[in-house]
Amino acid sequence: MDPDLLAALKALSDPQRLRILGRVAGRPSTAESLATELELPLAVVVRHVRVLRSVELVRPDGAARGAELSLRVDTLQGIGRQLDELEHGADRSALPGPDGQPLAADDARILRGYVEDGRLTTIPAHEGKRLVVLRWLVDLVFTEDREYPEKEINQRLAVFHQDVASLRRHMIDAGLASRSAGLYRRRDRSD
Repeated sequence: MDPDLLAALKALSDPQRLRILGRVAGRPSTAESLATELELPLAVVVRHVRVLRSVELVRPDGAARGAELSLRVDTLQGIGRQLDELEHGADRSALPGPDGQPLAADDARILRGYVEDGRLTTIPAHEGKRLVVLRWLVDLVFTEDREYPEKEINQRLAVFHQDVASLRRHMIDAGLASRSAGLYRRRDRSD
């Protein structure tokens, strides 16, 4: 594990340091005002602030000894990203793409928000995001260049989400598939 991440997690493991971070997240504060508001001895606050500064979670707003401290949101976000990579792996674009090809980074990012354990958690309301999800599904459902009966499409879509009727309708509306006499066919993107 990255030693910087480990140090940051250790800094975040103390309840008093979390209280200090929560306080400076609301508005910048001096060590003296933190001690008063959190009812902690000034020496304890200074010691905890020193640890938080060492992992760059807080920064003084100025060079003076009594400068106000503020939260480093960028550092906190970086810690979150690193934890996310540890949980999901560095290559989170491992969702199946067409013909086993890796997905574009933007598509993978969108899919991560809607796909969990290979299943669609919800159908995106935003049209652009929905189109990314639908393209992904079309690649997985229409695996052969042929017509598919509605029952087979329903079975294939049900593997990914229970609302197969909405998914079929969205695929037709987006021009990714066509329907004729109860048979569905994938439409090429050039159609």
